[in-house]
Amino acid sequence: MRFDVLTNVEVVEQMLMWIDEKTRRMVITAGPEFVMMTREVDELRQIARVADLVTPDGIGVVWAARRQGVSVSERVTGVELVQKLLQTADERKSPLRVFVLGATEVSLERALHTLRKDYPLHTFAGRNGYFSSQDVPSILSQVEDFKPDVWLVGLGQPRQEYFIHNSLGKLPPCVAIGVGGSIDIWGGTVKRAPKLVQKLNIEWLYRLVSQPSRFRRQLALPRFAWQVLRNSGRPD
Repeated sequence: MRFDVLTNVEVVEQMLMWIDEKTRRMVITAGPEFVMMTREVDELRQIARVADLVTPDGIGVVWAARRQGVSVSERVTGVELVQKLLQTADERKSPLRVFVLGATEVSLERALHTLRKDYPLHTFAGRNGYFSSQDVPSILSQVEDFKPDVWLVGLGQPRQEYFIHNSLGKLPPCVAIGVGGSIDIWGGTVKRAPKLVQKLNIEWLYRLVSQPSRFRRQLALPRFAWQVLRNSGRPD
């Protein structure tokens, strides 16, 4: 699976350029679990290949890239990427329209409150992530009416990637980013790992301890490590 070897700053600059150009773009932040999914599901692998940016979300992916001789300087996570994008646009006095899709209604409303408080220059709207296929047309109509510059989709992987891929062409030009559990972090439902834990690159362990329900998903990590070790030096 290919990754774009860019820093957080470079990814933000690229996204701001796309916003200025009024183009439709899809950004995937991919960790080890997502990489393993693309190995097992052809359709998801194709979506990752046609995405406009695929960033390494997690130290495991950075380690894997380095094992294969690719120089990746840092991980680019969804929550940090969005915050950096909003901060940079703030500094440039460039207001953005941001639509947030995902999480429960309570968590979403709290997240929107936090984002509006922290980034008052920008305009935010949203919709919770609990819906059926019958609701999709009305959701897309809501997004279309809002005319976002940035569309944040936090439905979990791979659901959010399928949803963006199938929906983006029906919407006005915007940059769509799969942000996973970022909405719950902004809403205070899930706590981000302490800074020291992040610096030690063991945020995955913190998540597992604080969210035992992730155990089954985390089983992908040893399989991912084994695949990397077995395929180091081989082309994807």
